[in-house]
Amino acid sequence: MKKMMKMLVFLLVTALIMAGCSSKEESSTSEDGSYEIVMAYMNFTNINDLELVQEEMNKISKEKINATVKLVPISAGAWQEQQNLLLTGSEKLDLILSSSFYGYNTNAIKGQYLPLDDLLESHGQGILEVMPEHILEGNKVDGNIYGIPSVRDWAASYGFAMRKDIVDKYNIDLTQIKEWKDLEEVFAIVKENEPTLTPVVSTSVLPVEVMNGGKFDELGDYLGVMRFDNPGKVVNLFEQPEYVENTKLVRDWYQKGYILKDTATSTEASVNIVAAGKGFGYFNHMKPGYAVQESAIAGTEIVTVELTEPYTYTNASTGFNLSISKNTRNKEKTMEYLNLLYTDADIMNLLANGIEGKHYEVNDEGTIQLPEGVEESNYVFNAWMMGNNALTHPWVGNPANYWEVMDEFNNSTNLSPAFGFTFNPDPVKTEIAASSNVINEYRRGLESGTLDPEKSLPEFNEKLKAAGLDKIMAEKQKQFDEWK
Repeated sequence: MKKMMKMLVFLLVTALIMAGCSSKEESSTSEDGSYEIVMAYMNFTNINDLELVQEEMNKISKEKINATVKLVPISAGAWQEQQNLLLTGSEKLDLILSSSFYGYNTNAIKGQYLPLDDLLESHGQGILEVMPEHILEGNKVDGNIYGIPSVRDWAASYGFAMRKDIVDKYNIDLTQIKEWKDLEEVFAIVKENEPTLTPVVSTSVLPVEVMNGGKFDELGDYLGVMRFDNPGKVVNLFEQPEYVENTKLVRDWYQKGYILKDTATSTEASVNIVAAGKGFGYFNHMKPGYAVQESAIAGTEIVTVELTEPYTYTNASTGFNLSISKNTRNKEKTMEYLNLLYTDADIMNLLANGIEGKHYEVNDEGTIQLPEGVEESNYVFNAWMMGNNALTHPWVGNPANYWEVMDEFNNSTNLSPAFGFTFNPDPVKTEIAASSNVINEYRRGLESGTLDPEKSLPEFNEKLKAAGLDKIMAEKQKQFDEWK
């Protein structure tokens, strides 16, 4: 079934791109002179009414810059494969979601994204006015900007999200949860009393990754990290005491039946499993309004426990961006459209929230909610990955000044000692390819509790060293020292 879905996604993407342009030389400009921008992005949920929203967005952009957009959603589970096909192919592609989690640095160095510095000065002045200088600087690869970060939560705290109805039903006192291990009592209650619910369905972000939050900067790829309490030195994450400890704790939870059995291989988003009535909660990065956001997707009220202070890493800049593909037919017009996503509130509200009156209505205090008589939205878009979200209406449950609260959150965090450092993997690309294969073999299994760390963690580290991890770390240390 999964293979069939991947093939359908591939065919959809190919059809959409080919519809835009059948050859490199073919004009992408319509008879009236307007240019159609093909924008590919990662999608976590099925979105109804996307074409209706796209049509409304195009009315605005056509009038303002004589350009329209063709939105190309790609499921998160198929993103890596489809992104590679799009970037290495020759079909027309203008804007694409880029991310340090999906090879941003490598793709930039390979020339698959265009450098944006000159285009920002000539056609993206609105972006320069909106984006903090340090966020754009942190995005640079070899001195050039290759992606524009979304305006969102640039900082992150770490915690556990869960169904409020179950918390209330068993009078669970969340104030008593002070450490990660304290969650076990909650998991035990759910396991014993709710046989249809798996206590932990953390497939999107694995438990150990969250539990290590605020302790390490992964320096782009986890192959050599930096401790916050020992800045300046690159170390092997998978040998650090906290990592070892947390893998053992999560393994114990897995053996007790608290963690979803196929966590290591599942491509289903955590919140979707909760929405389907199969899960109680999941680990994740947190931010102001996170519970409200997840409640809307889950279809039930979500509450959270946060167990760290907020931190800001380089991936605040490189984590989720929009980049201009080398296969664009009109880079200037594409930058103009990108500029609209950071300056035009009407376009961003359409993209993020849908059509007013159909998908939401505005309350007197400035927040939005579903229209009267509508119980479930036909339009849930993960806009936090792109554009200027500070232009959008906050959903009811959040304060009307939500984006002011977010700005304060972003500005009051602990900054990584490596913030702004971007590793160039080219000198050790062979070792990185080999080490990445080892990561793919072991990491998800260890961090979900599926593999026994007593046996698998030593094997993991041994294979990483054989693949060249020490050489990667030495190169990373050298580059960091030069950068510093």
